[in-house]
Amino acid sequence: MSQVETGKISVETENIFPIIKKWLYSEKDIFLRELISNACDAIAKLKKVALSEEFEGGTDYKVNLSFDQTARTLTIEDNGIGMTDEEVKKYINQIAFSGATEFAKKYSTEENKAEIIGHFGLGFYSSFMVSKKVEIQTKSYKKGSVGVAWESETGTDFKISTNDKQDRGTKIILHLDSDSGEYLDAYKLKELIKKYCDFLPVPISVSDEQANKMRPLWSESPSSVKPEDYKEFYNYLFPFQAEPLFHIHLNVDYPFRLQGILYFPKLTHELEAAKNGVKLYCNHVFVSDEANELIPQFLTILKGTIDIPDLPLNVSRSYLQSEPLVKKISAHIIKKIADKLTEDFKKDRETYEKNWHDISIFVKYGMMMEEKFYESVKDALLFKTSEDKFTTLQEYWDKNKEKNNNKIFYANETEKTSVYMDLLRSQGLEAVLVDSRIDSHFLQHLEGKNPDWKFQRVDSELADQVVDKDASAGVVDQNNKTENDRIQEFFQKALGREGLEIKVSSLKSADVPAVILLPEYIRRMSEMNTMMNSEMAGTLLKNHTLMINASSGLVKNALKAFESVNASKGELLAAQIYDLALISSKVLGEKELGEFTKRSAKLLEELTA
Repeated sequence: MSQVETGKISVETENIFPIIKKWLYSEKDIFLRELISNACDAIAKLKKVALSEEFEGGTDYKVNLSFDQTARTLTIEDNGIGMTDEEVKKYINQIAFSGATEFAKKYSTEENKAEIIGHFGLGFYSSFMVSKKVEIQTKSYKKGSVGVAWESETGTDFKISTNDKQDRGTKIILHLDSDSGEYLDAYKLKELIKKYCDFLPVPISVSDEQANKMRPLWSESPSSVKPEDYKEFYNYLFPFQAEPLFHIHLNVDYPFRLQGILYFPKLTHELEAAKNGVKLYCNHVFVSDEANELIPQFLTILKGTIDIPDLPLNVSRSYLQSEPLVKKISAHIIKKIADKLTEDFKKDRETYEKNWHDISIFVKYGMMMEEKFYESVKDALLFKTSEDKFTTLQEYWDKNKEKNNNKIFYANETEKTSVYMDLLRSQGLEAVLVDSRIDSHFLQHLEGKNPDWKFQRVDSELADQVVDKDASAGVVDQNNKTENDRIQEFFQKALGREGLEIKVSSLKSADVPAVILLPEYIRRMSEMNTMMNSEMAGTLLKNHTLMINASSGLVKNALKAFESVNASKGELLAAQIYDLALISSKVLGEKELGEFTKRSAKLLEELTA
């Protein structure tokens, strides 16, 4: 063995490693990612050499981790390209140290530390975050090379010599400090390999037992991947989750490099959309599971992987928010999702309709947020109808515009069996159903995009088709009043409620005694509110209309009672008819409900007396 050479990397540089150790104390696991990545890089370089040169040692490439709990050492060994004496001095003492110094500058403040995603770039010198001493034993693949040993206890002072290493490659031996004993555990090491290095294309073992999956499915050609491969990959990434609805495979070489697989998961409730499940990689190395800046806001429901080879080391969140490359990637993802939706709609509408409940809120939100997305998917936008069928708005418009007088009738899905819908159905009319909190905003958006479309909520105004316009208002009495006039006066006197407008019409159906009509804008405002409580109900009813059906036998009987000696019974019936209309409209307050219950008991008592 040759004489030991000692040295100091830079006499002008303070020892940066205690500072780095303090900054990244809670994230010191990254040292393993850095060292394994370096080992895989060494193997990748040798693979390139193999294309043009011959060398000894075979091509059974691998990275192996082993540990000695007694000696408190952790060893990371590869059979890659290795280093000569001069290369150790160049790459370890100069290039790697320079990179570590640059890393330290970026982390000069706590603010910068919080901003930076992934904490890449510390490289080999990350080993000093967990070690009191680091050794390198390496041998180059080149013929005639001899082994080289390097060691340091500070990261700045070093010793270098030759050794008798026989096999090519590099072995890094970490003498762990007193705070890093957790890395002398096979389970812990396998857990970190799975997190950071699972998809590196080299077998990575812990004590000769492979710990990484190796197959980054996103790097394969989409045409070569089977449907079951995509499902298996999803289950591997997100175990115990329901099968995803669909996926898209991203594979772009120009004008930027991007690979990935994104899945649209099946949700059990809307709140699941809040958590982003897209894992960000750089050349198969895990960077972060916070890729919000890359994914459009309305698609944060997506799960999967994105690999950006050109992502800068130590990428910051502010960089992701402002970088043109990131905006192009986001736009590409939007386009791919839109293309997938329209393709599925055209090729397999039956399955698309089955999935619509799960994807509808995100499609609608995206259409409001992104103009290009709106234009791409507008023809694949679906609504359920009151006939329990799915329709696009264009299909509904073409089918109903003449008999609907150029209106699109709509109702909340919970009102599918309401009296309003019954009236509509009785005349052969249908409505589209809305079912999420954003639909009131969304309908306004659609009206802005399509000036010819007029959405009318079924409980805001009665469709002309359900009103019997040929019905007589009734015979004029001695006071020059029609029956409709008398009904109106009767209900005004019996109810006497401020803000209540009473109208009388004959409906084609005699089954409904009365309905509540609320202005369209008030109904939409109520739908935008997250909770429909009794207080909101009171607000809604400050100004509303009670439409009395003059064709109703119950209304006629109530008027007859009121105009006879039993006026009090007539007033009870009027109040009961009003409350029944409020119940049908789902705006009866708690106080009114109590009065309705007492009144119902009294009427039943009179009927059974």
